[in-house]
Amino acid sequence: MKVTKYVITSSESDILPSDIAMKIYGSKYDVNVKETCFGVVVSGEEEVINSLVKEIRALDPSGIFIKERGFPPGDPRRCRGRRGGGARPGFYMIESESKMLPMISRALASKGEAPPIPEKKKPLKPKRLEEIVKEDLS
Repeated sequence: MKVTKYVITSSESDILPSDIAMKIYGSKYDVNVKETCFGVVVSGEEEVINSLVKEIRALDPSGIFIKERGFPPGDPRRCRGRRGGGARPGFYMIESESKMLPMISRALASKGEAPPIPEKKKPLKPKRLEEIVKEDLS
């Protein structure tokens, strides 16, 4: 059975979509690859894709994410070149999800250790502000 998956990188990852694409091109796997601004789209036999995805995730376990895609690259139902341009359906969802990935990456990398909670700063009182201004003017 053929499957298609997104391999999406966090913006804070040291791994770029081009690095993933080059790893796939240099691999033994017979898959279809399309590089995107968020990562790559890979399509092929399910067992092959699952093995490939495991190898790719090992490059940065907390910075590389996998998402199922219902259509292979170039599918006329989703290809914007055949639909007259514009963003492909689903693009805006991936865009919004990718904005959350840095936070998710940091949480995964922390291995369950809670980050320190920053102290809330109190607003500066007007009297203190006047003192600071007077000190700077002197």
